Amino acid sequence: MSHPGPFASDILPAGVRSRLIPDINGMVMHILEAGYETPNRPCVLLVHGFPELAYSWRKVLGPLAEAGYHVIAPDLRGYGRTSGTNPGFDDDLMPWRIVNQVRDLMGLLWALGYRSTEAIVGHDFGAIISAWCAAIRPDVFRRMALMCGPFAGPPDIPFDTDRNPKPQRPDPIHAELAALERPRKHYQRYYTTRPANTDMTQCEQGVHDFLRAYFHHKSGDWKQNKPFRLSGWTASELAKLPTYYVMDIAETMATTAAKEMPSAAEIAACTWLTEDELRVFSGEYERNGFQGGLQNYRVRTENAGQTDLQVFAGRKVEQPSLFVSGDADWAVLQMPGNLERMRDTVCTNFVGCHLLEGAGHWVQQERPEEVTQILRDFLKVPAS
Repeated sequence: MSHPGPFASDILPAGVRSRLIPDINGMVMHILEAGYETPNRPCVLLVHGFPELAYSWRKVLGPLAEAGYHVIAPDLRGYGRTSGTNPGFDDDLMPWRIVNQVRDLMGLLWALGYRSTEAIVGHDFGAIISAWCAAIRPDVFRRMALMCGPFAGPPDIPFDTDRNPKPQRPDPIHAELAALERPRKHYQRYYTTRPANTDMTQCEQGVHDFLRAYFHHKSGDWKQNKPFRLSGWTASELAKLPTYYVMDIAETMATTAAKEMPSAAEIAACTWLTEDELRVFSGEYERNGFQGGLQNYRVRTENAGQTDLQVFAGRKVEQPSLFVSGDADWAVLQMPGNLERMRDTVCTNFVGCHLLEGAGHWVQQERPEEVTQILRDFLKVPAS
């Protein structure tokens, strides 16, 4: 399959360009950037989540550049127009391990002539990668802003002393969810299964309508998104989550989303994601499928390279850190206690938590002006 090349300029906001950067850790990496016209500007790196693209930052790139930064948003490994991975379900998962994805982003910075960035800003799964960038290389990533996914810190080494070993038991939550009176399954477990990619790429409604329903379901436009704190990581508590997180056991993600397809009037009223903008997402996923993003879930669940992260047990994020999401975003609370751990323990220079009223999971798309202002203020905080 031939590579489609960069985006045409007419689908991008004024001042944002698309280009390909070769030889990045075995890939040709596609980026969107703004503020590139002026040499020697400080750099800000924006990292997308799933199922998204660099294009998710289209409304933030230009306004941040106007504040004096060279703002860069890549398509991550396995996404969009970044090539050289061609992921399949049976492929080696090790290229998707966290440390290698940190290397991807460092390689991009080096290729663009930077040895540090003023801030790394990560959304959704991009928040996980961004947090590890900040934890591993604080000299390179001088500030950290996470959106929607709090960082609970590095994993513990799974023992205390030789006289007091910590027992290693598999998490029973998946069996317990399946045993509920209304049998359920966790979306992250579903995303690790072989059928997941085909379920979404070949769904009855088509990729475009699947993504429309999925984005709607997790946004502030779906008025049933009213998160509250769960008492713990138990099947009965997790069953209170919306079905995009805790699915009915026989459903696919496409059939789950189809039940919440917005009406034609709701679609027309959705100014934060127009049909033309959604076609950029759906066109890329129709061409590539979803497996590149799904590999990230499999790496975590199948423990590929995860034990390497225990080397950082006890490590703190000491540079200025920020958390931003919508108050209608369940991602903030789906893992009980993670936001508190990030704020109180993991980040020693935590400067703020912003939950924007009425916004859902896609906060930088739903509320770009507020997000941009928060980031501009954050970039004024002295870096450690």
